[in-house]
Amino acid sequence: MNNAKMWLVVQPTVGIPLFLAGVAVASFAVHLAIVTNTTWVSGFLSGTDMAAAPASAQIEHAAYTY
Repeated sequence: MNNAKMWLVVQPTVGIPLFLAGVAVASFAVHLAIVTNTTWVSGFLSGTDMAAAPASAQIEHAAYTY
């Protein structure tokens, strides 16, 4: 273990839940930022149909896949 002496200062029963809570808060903050700052996520989550791409864009995309 790289930081084995850390557990001499912080008990594992305190440190591990704090670490997991920090990960959960960071994950929630990232997801909240994505949902509030984009326009397509709410439509995707509600199941609405998205507008189809123009045919020229699909042809250009197909040309670059090979």
